[in-house]
Amino acid sequence: MVGVTTSKPLRVSADGTAGPYLMLPLDDVVRVKVLLDAHGIYHSVEEDAISIDGSPYITVIDFGLEADADRIQSIFDSAQ
Repeated sequence: MVGVTTSKPLRVSADGTAGPYLMLPLDDVVRVKVLLDAHGIYHSVEEDAISIDGSPYITVIDFGLEADADRIQSIFDSAQ
């Protein structure tokens, strides 16, 4: 799946200590949530979004400590 705003593939990050997450523009949140719900993937969207120097607002979707980042990424990779 590519981002509407960026036209780049969405990438799940597994670095850090809070578990896998996805940073994405607000314009992509609804369709990503629909995809995650369809696959039964637990997620939470952070309430805060930021914009730097007029760029699109970005937020984070957290998947939790036990999430399988590779499985989630494969769902995005196979989505249209």
